[in-house]
Amino acid sequence: MAGERPVRRLGATTATLLVVASMVGTGVFTTTGYLVRDIGNLPAVLFAWLLGGVLALFGALAYGELVAALPHNGGEYQLLTRIYHPSFGFVAAWVSLVVGFSAPVAASAIAFADYLNAATGVETVSSSTQAVALIVALTAVHAARVTWGGGFQNVFTAGKVLLIAAFIVGGLIAGDLGRVGRESTGSFGDAILSFELAVGLIFVSFAYTGWNAATYVAGELRRPERTLPLALLVGTTLVTALYVGLNVVFLAAAPAETLAAAEERVSHAAAVGLFGEGAASVLSAIIAVGLVSTVGALVMTGPRVYEAAGRDYAALRFLTLRREGGGPVVAMLLQSGISVVMALTATFDELLTYIGVTLSLAAGLTVAGVFVLRRREPDLPRPYRTWGHPVTSAVFVLLMAWMVGATVVSRPTVSLVSAGTIAAGFLLYLFARKGYSAADTTARS
Repeated sequence: MAGERPVRRLGATTATLLVVASMVGTGVFTTTGYLVRDIGNLPAVLFAWLLGGVLALFGALAYGELVAALPHNGGEYQLLTRIYHPSFGFVAAWVSLVVGFSAPVAASAIAFADYLNAATGVETVSSSTQAVALIVALTAVHAARVTWGGGFQNVFTAGKVLLIAAFIVGGLIAGDLGRVGRESTGSFGDAILSFELAVGLIFVSFAYTGWNAATYVAGELRRPERTLPLALLVGTTLVTALYVGLNVVFLAAAPAETLAAAEERVSHAAAVGLFGEGAASVLSAIIAVGLVSTVGALVMTGPRVYEAAGRDYAALRFLTLRREGGGPVVAMLLQSGISVVMALTATFDELLTYIGVTLSLAAGLTVAGVFVLRRREPDLPRPYRTWGHPVTSAVFVLLMAWMVGATVVSRPTVSLVSAGTIAAGFLLYLFARKGYSAADTTARS
């Protein structure tokens, strides 16, 4: 039914696990090798992962205030529309479609197939076919009924957390923690202030991407003014603990030069160093199971952004179509269709090249909105106010600017592609704006 408002069926547990599922994907298992190679100092590598978690937490604190005050589906789309201008919100929705969801869905589905093949040692069908099958299956589950999708996410995400926790415990027992101090190069102080760490944080921030996932389903949460901040804070804190623990295990598992040489296969090298070749299959199985919930979370959350845009733009009204009790069917099919094309035509590395810097821009602009909205609408009801503001919000915005600036200097091609994506969004807005008819967001439900 087109235009039907979503019903608030989702609770705090689903919202929290949605944050966890969206965050714990391929990034944490593939980026530490690059950090070891580029930064050298192993305590500084751990510092980068901890700093990434702190940044995500600061961002979650700010998003918690914004979405508790404006508890509607759409994430950055509805926030930037209200805070700045409809064009900013439209571009955020466009970036979400291409960069924030479709590309990560395809990349995670490809990674799922690769890890599944590594775990079983058998490839009966191609990785791309397995990736497409996963995307289609999860789209069907989430489109059928909202409660089915929520229950599915809860089960798979809980399993993912338990498996990673078990690997961390086993790794701490079997690993050599002394390596973290013995095998570092350079000083810790120089490393944490280095250009290399700033660029490395882009990779780390990609691994933490998803800490704002619950904001995309705010319009379907029961008691969002309480549920949203709680889910964002608990989910982000849990993932930060898992990431730091997992990276301690990685650094304790094998010599630094081995990890650096392994690059994106750092988790495989760590498993072999800890438990032998057989352990690589076990870790691959853990990652494959985790990626099922990651793809599911992206399939569940992304279409809510396009659905929200469809309510505001006549030309996009078809994106609001839902079946009774189900998710936004057309929006899900659009995202999954793009993801399928990407999975069939692009490589994992190509899909991830420009995601981090583009999403960092959107997140920084949204968190800056706390300052703007407090000044412009001081009387807006705020059931939750950002802890530590303005310090936490300012630190987040400044560090995002530092990371993006470092990437522009060191990776100009990636930066140009990101700029082109944003420019394309503004051009599309010029065509769609004639049909813009959004009601005041405070009236949405």
